[in-house]
Amino acid sequence: MRTLLVTATLLLALAAGARGAEPSADARRDLAPRGVLRAAINFGNPVLAHRDPATRAVEGVSVDLARELGRRLGVTVTLVTYDSAGTVTDAAEADAWDICFLAVDPARARTIAFAEPYVTIEGTYLVRAEAPFRTLDDLDREGVRIAVGRGSAYDLFLGRTLRHATLVRAASSPAALALFAEQGLDAAAGVTQPLMAYAAAHPETRVIPGRFMTIAQAIGMPKGRAAGLAYLRAFVEDAKASGFVAAALATHGQEAAVASPAAPAPSADGSAPPAGLPAQQGARP
Repeated sequence: MRTLLVTATLLLALAAGARGAEPSADARRDLAPRGVLRAAINFGNPVLAHRDPATRAVEGVSVDLARELGRRLGVTVTLVTYDSAGTVTDAAEADAWDICFLAVDPARARTIAFAEPYVTIEGTYLVRAEAPFRTLDDLDREGVRIAVGRGSAYDLFLGRTLRHATLVRAASSPAALALFAEQGLDAAAGVTQPLMAYAAAHPETRVIPGRFMTIAQAIGMPKGRAAGLAYLRAFVEDAKASGFVAAALATHGQEAAVASPAAPAPSADGSAPPAGLPAQQGARP
């Protein structure tokens, strides 16, 4: 394990050494208009960002990407932390951050321009071990109550696709697990890896196999900054192709898929979700 960590760290350092195209003055101004890159870090998804239990330092693949982007822009990075994705989205029009790390969603794309995804993860359900639910479709029944983090990608997706079950919203995704336990709800929706970790620590629960969605995680920025968005898209593609994203995931011990290379980019105004990979995929395996 130690060897793997060291190897991943070396790969990360080597990838960081390969600079992409030099940012133009317009791109630098769009991405860091105050001369500082304010990066919104969302703790709602521990696969991407979390606090070190001992030092309380903020770390994760999204943190590494923010710092590398700042390095290439030649500016200082300030981390603006949030407990949930919903609060990051709510702050989009409050000039509280310059870039954010969120799942792509049509509702969010109304105010946020997204680069192509850098990581894809899956969403599924946690239920009690003795519950009658065996498949994902079993959960969409009258009377079924599902805990979910308010404003999360899976909250937005399930709010559009569930026909019979009821969503019970908590302040954040971690809080949804507590709500599931405290109120005796039928299920909790969330990212597969944290749900698997919860089930391992709570043998009275289990995770439903499969996925109800694939979540495309991307870097976003305020709309209307074409030069900055073009540079951000090129940065993300370089970070995937160089191995930076894969090395960062390995360094932080996270299992997630690096997103595929992007298809030809959509229009630079950010009016549409990234081309080549849909914002959500409701298809089940």
